[in-house]
Amino acid sequence: MFTTAPRDTGASLGTTLRAGVAEATALLDAHVLPARDQLGLLPDDELLELTRVAEELGRRADALRTLAAAEVGRRSGPERGAEGLSSRLGCRNPAELLERLCSVSGATARTRLRLGAHIAPRFGLAGETLPSDFPAARAAFSAGELGIDSLVAITGTLSSLTERCGAEAVAAAEGELVAAATGTAPDGAPPAAADEIRMQAKLWALYLDPDGVLPDPDRTMRRRGLTLGRERDGLTPLSGALTIDVAAQLQRLFDAQISPRVADRGRPAFTEDTAGAHDAAHARDDSRTRAQRQHDALAAILGVAARAAESPSIGGSAPTLLVTISASELERRDGFGLLDAAHLSDDMGADAVAQPIPATFARQVACSGGIQRLVLDANGRIIELGGPQRVFTAHQRRAIIARDGGCVIPGCHVPSAWCEVHHATDHARGGPTHTDNGVLLCWFHHRTLETSGWEVRMRNGVPETRAPAWVEARRPWRPVHPHGHRRGTRARPG
Repeated sequence: MFTTAPRDTGASLGTTLRAGVAEATALLDAHVLPARDQLGLLPDDELLELTRVAEELGRRADALRTLAAAEVGRRSGPERGAEGLSSRLGCRNPAELLERLCSVSGATARTRLRLGAHIAPRFGLAGETLPSDFPAARAAFSAGELGIDSLVAITGTLSSLTERCGAEAVAAAEGELVAAATGTAPDGAPPAAADEIRMQAKLWALYLDPDGVLPDPDRTMRRRGLTLGRERDGLTPLSGALTIDVAAQLQRLFDAQISPRVADRGRPAFTEDTAGAHDAAHARDDSRTRAQRQHDALAAILGVAARAAESPSIGGSAPTLLVTISASELERRDGFGLLDAAHLSDDMGADAVAQPIPATFARQVACSGGIQRLVLDANGRIIELGGPQRVFTAHQRRAIIARDGGCVIPGCHVPSAWCEVHHATDHARGGPTHTDNGVLLCWFHHRTLETSGWEVRMRNGVPETRAPAWVEARRPWRPVHPHGHRRGTRARPG
């Protein structure tokens, strides 16, 4: 025997809700929605108020949708068998019923069901109503004061702690988190964002149950790994799982190169005040996504590791990639070379073959350590083998770093430690491996120098850059000095 609300009550409530929704919809259609095409005309304060009100409306709608989904889930419980609501309507489970009924994704349907199970009231064996698992979160969520993201963070983190820590301890943590999320904490702090609530919830869980929250170190070590897939269309997929400390260290390294707030000490400065627009235009030109920036940062990290004295050697030498290219292909703009298959991992299969790479890559990479260029003539004779004599030494690199301070392309914030030394005049064209012919470029600008429109040259031992025509129509050459203020010029952050 299952206890349900009387049909007439349900019908009356349903009719009332439908009438209320119709009234609210009419109000929105008449006064709010017409303004959506005029948002550009609103003053800042009115735009912020409209955004806040829209969010509150959305939260109230989320609460109703979540509680309704919870009731659908309750009436579709497995204990009801074929008499369950979802079964009677030909659906495998309540999630499928919500997907079809509401035209939402499976993930959305499951989220509503999971949240609803946490905040909806429960029913006892005799049909009596019992409080929800998270009454404080339910009240704030229903009132539009608590967003669904914060609700997910609170309930998802604390729901597993009740049995081990007790309902009283979990309720105390819930109250503190809800107060922080709604801005009702005693300290008067403003409402915390959902990401901050998620972090606070983890700290509460760690405080209440450290043994249950901390990851199992043995399981973590067993599951760690990193795999390189097979190359396709010039890209090699990378997948795996990093331990927390390794991931954090890698993220810090990414941030050190990607963040525009990296230290500006020793950054290049233009000798003309008009270069500010030149610098800002380049910053706008960098349209790389964050994922692309992180790829380029990883490339720079690998270059630093290959140059490091502490790096393990292979056959007595530093780990080095070999790029093979013919002299004729090296000169062609659309030429190509081959990246030696010896770099491929054994677990990629015995059929691994050398991979073709653009000649632009071959021309640029040979400037830095870790990659060696082999040039053949038409008969297959070796006419150039990149070696120590054409790679800038550690002493030369330190001198160039002291002079350039970082990537010399205006607007680039990559510091000197992550940069490569580029031959301003290519070694194959007679350019010496000398400090007067070497400039610092980050991995990205080094690889795109031939295609981006930027140009770099050396004049009297000082690097100069020239912007693409779309940045500066006149395209003047501009000297770059890391310590311009010492030479009578105004230093400008890079």
